[in-house]
Amino acid sequence: MTGSKPYPAHWERVADLRVFRTTIEEWQKLIAWRTDMGKRGWRLLRVTHEGAELVAIFGRTKADRSTS
Repeated sequence: MTGSKPYPAHWERVADLRVFRTTIEEWQKLIAWRTDMGKRGWRLLRVTHEGAELVAIFGRTKADRSTS
C-alpha cells in the first residue's frame, strides 16, 4: 500500500496525527507509548495491522493544540 495512510484523509483536517508502527512481537512498546502520549493530551484513535506491523494512530484535535 505505497502512499496510503492508515486513517481517513478527513482526520487530518481536524486533528494532528501521529502513527506508531512496530512488529507484532514488540507490541508491548505500544503500551508505554500510549501512556506517554496520553500524558501529552494525545488519544489512541485506532489500532490495526499492515502485514507484520502493528499500527496505532494517535490524534489530538487542533483546538486542543491551541489551548495547550
